[in-house]
Amino acid sequence: MRVFRVGDATGVFPVWSAQGARRSSGRWHEYGTEVIYASASYSTALLEVLARWNRRMPRNQHFVEAAIPAGTSYEVVTPEILPEWSHPDEEAARRFGRAWYRDRRSVILVVPSVVARMERNVVINTRHPEYEGLRIEVGLETPVWWDRRLLS
Repeated sequence: MRVFRVGDATGVFPVWSAQGARRSSGRWHEYGTEVIYASASYSTALLEVLARWNRRMPRNQHFVEAAIPAGTSYEVVTPEILPEWSHPDEEAARRFGRAWYRDRRSVILVVPSVVARMERNVVINTRHPEYEGLRIEVGLETPVWWDRRLLS
């Protein structure tokens, strides 16, 4: 499985890091949880960033592409499994993610993207016992080129 993650290369944390998720809650995790969010495609990773930047052009963004080895444990969430996953209060998704993380059901949680409903994001549990043994190949941090037409 190949995944993409976009982040601020001049920030406090590397692009491939769970440190940002530890500092605030997200749709699929709670504050203090050590997860890494990524996307199944580069374009969805870009859309996820744009959705958080509130009509401003992101600066100093870099991306990494990571290869997750075959055989890595995973679980897939679909709207049929969790119909309330996209609710704006995020509670159903966060409750699901809390149980997944706490019970260590898998290293990978494949979830739908709110901004691109047909696409998938990936949540990676870095505290799962299997994570340390994975050989996740993370590519070099590469600058993101933003086309200004995206926000004009």
